[in-house]
Parts: sequence; structure tokens; C-alpha cells
Amino acid sequence: MTAREVYGFFRSSTSYRLRLALAAKGLDYSPRFISLPGGAHRTEAFLAINPQGLVPVLREEGRAFTQSLAILEYLEERYPEPPLLPADLVERAYVRALSQVIACDIHPLNNVRVLTLLRQDFGIDDGGVQRWYEHWIATGMASFEAMLSCECRHGRYCLGDKLTIADLCLVPQVANARRFACDLSPFPLSCGIAERVEALDVLAPAAPGRQADAF
Repeated sequence: MTAREVYGFFRSSTSYRLRLALAAKGLDYSPRFISLPGGAHRTEAFLAINPQGLVPVLREEGRAFTQSLAILEYLEERYPEPPLLPADLVERAYVRALSQVIACDIHPLNNVRVLTLLRQDFGIDDGGVQRWYEHWIATGMASFEAMLSCECRHGRYCLGDKLTIADLCLVPQVANARRFACDLSPFPLSCGIAERVEALDVLAPAAPGRQADAF
């Protein structure tokens, strides 16, 4: 049994990012399932681990690490092989910028707690919430697609044929957009990359449907 633990939820895109990174680096962990619909993230026990009440959390050697991008950077520095950030500083900035389009511009606006607030506090019906979700997916994915097209650094993945954290952020966001039946046809570069990353055998165990709390 590994001393490394991951607190997450199978449908959480941030948890999915972390699972992908751990799979890519071949790092074992013990899963700790936090049911977001069941409110497990708001319990006293979980808040003692992460006062933000958010997933994922990585626990390693008695320390708790939070915020998915910060965790991915920690893993990269602690376990540099195989690399998920390029050595070149300019390429690193490009990969980080793509990652933050997903993590900072799209995901926070479509997080489940935002969608819940729209329904409960602002009285927006399901159709309105769906339009909100689709709008921010379309806006953010258009930016992501434009960056790929403008920079011309993509290949099989966002940066040539090197798997990076940008790819690991993209895959869960595309998966969520599909779950919400968003039109992704205007973003062929992004979707093609996501499909190729998802198809990698080494990453298959990270898929939401493969998690024990999905059943």
C-alpha cells in the first residue's frame, strides 16, 4: 500500500487532471473518494485536510497539497521523469498559458458550485444554466483553439509530440463539455489532441468511468 493518497471525485475535472498526471508519471496512490453530490467535501473530517473544501488533494509524506495546477507543478519538480513540462523556458510559458486557459478561464465559471448558485440563488432554470455552460465552453475553447492555430506548435499533442500538462488539462475539459452536450465541432485541433491523449494506454486507468466511485 502506497503512502500517497488522492482525495477526489470521479467526475471532477480537476481530480481527473491529477489522475492523468500520476498515470503519466507512473506514480501509484490510494484513492480516497469524496462524493461532491453527497456533500463529503463539506464535512469536518475533509475540511481538516483541505480548509477550502475542494478536490483534489494529494497527501504525501504527511503533507497535503491542494489546487490541481500547483499539485501538477509539485509532481513535476519532485518526480521529473517523464517530464510534463518542456525544458525550454519559452515552451514552458506556452504550455502554462494553455493550461491556464482551461484552469482559470473556463473551469471556474462552469464549476458545479457556480451552476448550483445560478439555480438556487438566481432562479435560473436548467435551460439557462445550460446556455451559461455552453457560452463559457465556446468562449474558452475558441481561445484555446486560436492559440494552438496561431502558435503552430502543436503536433500529436499541444506541444508537438510531447505530452504536457496542457494536454492533461484539456482532456477533462473536453470530456465535461461532451457530458453537457456542447457543440465542439468548431474546435477540431483541440478535440483531435484530446482524443489522441485519451487513447494512450498508460492514461486509461485515470478515466472517470474507471474509478470505483463511478459505480
